[in-house]
Amino acid sequence: MFCKEVTESCTTSMDPDLATSSAELGSSTYRKADPGLGGNPGRPSNNDVQDLLECPVCMDLMYPPIYQCPSGHTLCSNCKVRVHNCCPACRHELGNIRCLALEKVAESLELPCRYQILGCHDIFPYYSKLKHEKNCKYRPYNCPYAGADCSVTGDIPFLVMHLKNDHKVDMHDGCSFSHRYVKSNPQEVGNATWMLTVFNCFGRQFCLHFEAFLLGMAPVYMAFLRFMGDEDEAKQFSYSLEVGRNGRKLTWQGIPRSIRDSHKKVRDSQDGLIIQRNLALLFSGGDKQELKLKISGRIWKE
Repeated sequence: MFCKEVTESCTTSMDPDLATSSAELGSSTYRKADPGLGGNPGRPSNNDVQDLLECPVCMDLMYPPIYQCPSGHTLCSNCKVRVHNCCPACRHELGNIRCLALEKVAESLELPCRYQILGCHDIFPYYSKLKHEKNCKYRPYNCPYAGADCSVTGDIPFLVMHLKNDHKVDMHDGCSFSHRYVKSNPQEVGNATWMLTVFNCFGRQFCLHFEAFLLGMAPVYMAFLRFMGDEDEAKQFSYSLEVGRNGRKLTWQGIPRSIRDSHKKVRDSQDGLIIQRNLALLFSGGDKQELKLKISGRIWKE
């Protein structure tokens, strides 16, 4: 049985719980690494079998359930839905035929991590590869500039230049800092009100966030530090923040969070210096006409 031609674009990605999106590398300066595994002459190599396991629609590797049409063309379960159960090769209706042979063949494969080009040289069984890649320490980092929902990924040097050139983020050298945040109408508190500054300290980069948002029904201001690197490296550092005026002072000390943790995750965990609006206005002079907060801090190595 033939089905109607599908005009919808078929570009898609696998279930995020199973795989890292192929766009993760495509949007950065890197591309997917070629496994480069050869085989014995006269018999299929891992590369040849891997080509068979590549979905012809989304171009990602296929994982069970793998479906096939009556003519034997295969595609992944996500794309089966995407093409409305119609084979993109021969236009036959797909039905629910599993390609059990191809699923079995996949069990015999060992493949390199997709981040091989970034430094990961480990080899994994086919069905373990995705689990590793979700937590591979060599995987690209997401851009920490959360205000614009930026989808750019890359290594730390690339992201530093991206923040500087594309987001016009202020860059500073040194492990001590003092920043003044001014807002003309402190009665307006919105989740999008925030700033980012990058500090180069001990040869590493740290992102200082400051923003206003509603904590329940209460308007608050929050400052926190994120480390441009992995969590195990972040734990090697500590930082303090301080805000105050007229003999009053509010302080915070903590460990910077890795940018592996999203901006929203850190903010929602309240892991930083939180200033209630009434206190923030008191630190600003108490006239409630303008917010003027001076936040000082320092970073040190444990």
